[in-house]
Amino acid sequence: MKALILGSTGYTGMMLMRILSSHPQIDQIIPTSRSVAGQSVIAEDPGLHASIVEKLAGTDGCYVEFGEVDLGSVDVVFSALPHKTAASMIGPIVGTVPVIDLSADFRLVDREVYERVYGTTHPHPELLEKSVYGLSEWNRDEIRTASIIACPGCYPTATLLPLLPFAHLIDYPVIVDALSGISGAGRKEERNLLFNERSENMNAYNPGRVHRHVPEIVQELRRAVSAGSSAGSSAGTPADILFTPHLVPIKQGMLVTATARLTSPMSQEEAEAIVTDAYASSPFVNLTTRSTPQSRDVRNTNRCDLSVRVHGDHIQLFSALDNLYKGASGQAIQNMNIRLGLDERSGLRLSGEF
Repeated sequence: MKALILGSTGYTGMMLMRILSSHPQIDQIIPTSRSVAGQSVIAEDPGLHASIVEKLAGTDGCYVEFGEVDLGSVDVVFSALPHKTAASMIGPIVGTVPVIDLSADFRLVDREVYERVYGTTHPHPELLEKSVYGLSEWNRDEIRTASIIACPGCYPTATLLPLLPFAHLIDYPVIVDALSGISGAGRKEERNLLFNERSENMNAYNPGRVHRHVPEIVQELRRAVSAGSSAGSSAGTPADILFTPHLVPIKQGMLVTATARLTSPMSQEEAEAIVTDAYASSPFVNLTTRSTPQSRDVRNTNRCDLSVRVHGDHIQLFSALDNLYKGASGQAIQNMNIRLGLDERSGLRLSGEF
């Protein structure tokens, strides 16, 4: 199978390359880039093993311009392009080959919400309702036939996976605190991301309902509440969150704590059973054996470790994942596996690093 990557030189594109380099069903990778077209892939990312050259034979081991690619021979397209750019590039090819987009351009169903949050007119609004939200564990059936899969961001993935099983069993708003490694801000030169600025330093930013991922999280929670209302939801208001992200001095990793009031009594054992049942067929999501999850356990894996604690009429939900892997490129490849009828686990790591 042949995979095309649009925008291969950011953290997301580089991680896609690294995972696909050892994916057993991907025989050829076509990396595109405007800025480094014609240059050696391994020279740009020396972390790649020389064996990847076999999968880059079609481009002589180099990046190429998108316009040079014959889409007729491609099995899947990954877009690791920035928000606002991705939709313009992807729009014309949707329907000719499955597209997996890692930007935010197709995550929000409501055009007005997208344009308010991202401050730009959407170039292909007709595709918004056709896209499938790529939270693999919750939308497998739709992903299997989707022409465009919109992969969630790392914050939404780490927030939704613990919350969705309880979406119709809690009152809103939910209080969410999220901690992210510096790579969550992308591969760019900014003073705030310099080592001297981030080392021995932590801070919250965009608290409440300001962060651009909040509408994405709320959209999916409301969808889950609607689907689960017949199960006895007594939430008096539409699903809503107060979300506070924090930047912490690690390179990669994410930890989320969500706190909510239960609509009816629940024991610790019942809460754990809800999580276990929800993810019984999901190899990458499970209850950790620790009291609460740790980012190191899931580093460079496609796992999301969860735990739950019931405190009287309140519940706390915890999750940890690698923001570059399960929070981005790993989940994109998981979606590719589902879409192309492969083993969902193919090419993806389950065991973490020290």
